[in-house]
Amino acid sequence: MFEDPLFWLLVAPGVLLGLYAQARIKANVTKYAQVPTPRGVTGAEVARRLLDAQGLQDVHVEPTEGVLSDHYDPRTKVLRLSQQIYYTPSVAAAGIAAHETGHALQDAEDYFPMEARTYIVPVVQLASQVAPWAFVAGLMLNMNALTWIGVILFGSSFFFALLTLPVEFDASSRAKKLLVNHGIIGEDQIEGVDKVLDAAAWTYVAAAVSAVGVWLFYVLMMLGRGRSASASSR
Repeated sequence: MFEDPLFWLLVAPGVLLGLYAQARIKANVTKYAQVPTPRGVTGAEVARRLLDAQGLQDVHVEPTEGVLSDHYDPRTKVLRLSQQIYYTPSVAAAGIAAHETGHALQDAEDYFPMEARTYIVPVVQLASQVAPWAFVAGLMLNMNALTWIGVILFGSSFFFALLTLPVEFDASSRAKKLLVNHGIIGEDQIEGVDKVLDAAAWTYVAAAVSAVGVWLFYVLMMLGRGRSASASSR
């Protein structure tokens, strides 16, 4: 697989986009982590203020380990912020905290793409575990139907990555509006939030491009095997 030029032709764009996205998010988070919020509010305070303003007092805000490990858990109604975001009064921290608050609002409003993504997570996790075994077993046993099952299951990651895009873009859009409307970030600082959240969005785009590249490789490989089998049987 790794020796096939087609694999790298299809996967390379996602890899390069991923490297670009990581470089952008690292640079922008580092830069705007040095820019303080107007009234010195931390990421945790930003999240709490925005959640309370939207009537989401039941959503808890907690610190968590890791770097940029910020996320909202719709199952437990907990918004978790990495410590550098939770405790820091910066534009970067405010933007990321507001973004995660956007996910909590999506959950409260039953935003369809988020609801769909949440429900298919167990299916995608199971499919990602079964797919390699089905694919390899199908090749070894020369059972095209089983191999195609593996290919189809690989496609679940692609579908999940695509479904993630509207969820993340919508959360960022909500974040920017909330920060300005509630006076947490001034108009002169919203550019910093834009750069941080836009850089983060590129990581999801890169993941989607990588997922579709890998899936297309398997599809084209199977189609090529089918044509070769037909030609040899003549």
